[in-house]
Amino acid sequence: MSSFSFDLLRTSPLSDARLGVFHTPHGLVRTPGFMPVGTQGTVKGLTIDQVASTGADMILGNTYHLRLRPGHETVARLGGLHAMSGWDGPILTDSGGFQVFSLGSLNQVTEQAATFRSHIDGAIVVLTPEHSIEIQEALGSDVAMVLDHVIALPAPQAEVEDALARSIRWAARCRAASTRSDQALFAIVQGGLDAQLRRQCATELAAMPFEGYAVGGLSVGETPEEMYATAAITTPHLPVDKPRYLMGVGTPRDLIENVARGIDLFDCVMPTRNGRNGLAFTDEGPLKLRNATHREDQRPLMQDCECLACRHSRGYLRHLFNAKEMLGPTLLSHHNLTYYGRLMSEVRTALEQGRFEEYAAGKLRGWGYEPIPLG
Repeated sequence: MSSFSFDLLRTSPLSDARLGVFHTPHGLVRTPGFMPVGTQGTVKGLTIDQVASTGADMILGNTYHLRLRPGHETVARLGGLHAMSGWDGPILTDSGGFQVFSLGSLNQVTEQAATFRSHIDGAIVVLTPEHSIEIQEALGSDVAMVLDHVIALPAPQAEVEDALARSIRWAARCRAASTRSDQALFAIVQGGLDAQLRRQCATELAAMPFEGYAVGGLSVGETPEEMYATAAITTPHLPVDKPRYLMGVGTPRDLIENVARGIDLFDCVMPTRNGRNGLAFTDEGPLKLRNATHREDQRPLMQDCECLACRHSRGYLRHLFNAKEMLGPTLLSHHNLTYYGRLMSEVRTALEQGRFEEYAAGKLRGWGYEPIPLG
């Protein structure tokens, strides 16, 4: 029997929003859910206990980066990514496919592999679908992603079609290379912004025996509206009884809008990256803590927020950033992840109570947006 299953608990009659639970060997993942990004085996600036206190069920690591430092063999000798990092909940590892896109000037893609020059020392790294799976099996993550070919958008139709076809072939090679029964394998749907290509890719991948499916190749240059439309035409062609993961997304607005379009899981560096740069997410929109208006403000970032930052005043947080104290980025990173975790918890509660669309509209208007019609 598989160590993985997905329970679909409730669907909204007014949208494609879903409430569910993903079962893994290291515990349950409540969906919709957000995964903090721990690219190199750590969520930047936070201890594992601090990450857990944000309400996260699952975190994310990266195959490419951990292969370079400290090396997947080293991670394996340290007991795997769970033991090395101290996180005892589920872990998902990205395959390195995004680095095909983000390190474009340092790589070359052929049918056999993506060949990189390391951004650390310039050494050549050859990443095949088989090697990506080998690395992820050594890391011991609960969920491994297939290696896919990500390209920037907009792109010529021929390039989109080529990346899509290669992603499907690489997914099959990853499936054939997978050996661990305690590690789920998620496929990744590509196809740019083309509805027909997205449907084609989703349909072909859904015919393969994967434990979950991701919508990839978004948040790479398209508008939010284009992203939402693409998610909306993709999810109906994915299996109902498997989790759906939108990779690398995004803002609080992105999460709400894409939950309405049938997405279950999200990850993004935005909460921690913005936290390190002095920006806090709130129900009234983002706050830039370096602004002079916060200099003598005695209020917390948000009332009734249980994060570490909200024990302090906005004026104190601004001081930490202006004084370049390392505590500032830690506190705001913890606040932002707590905010994302609470947002997803509230979404789940609203779905359970049958009022998701009402809740979503209220949140979006608080941030200054009107909900985008699903049609």
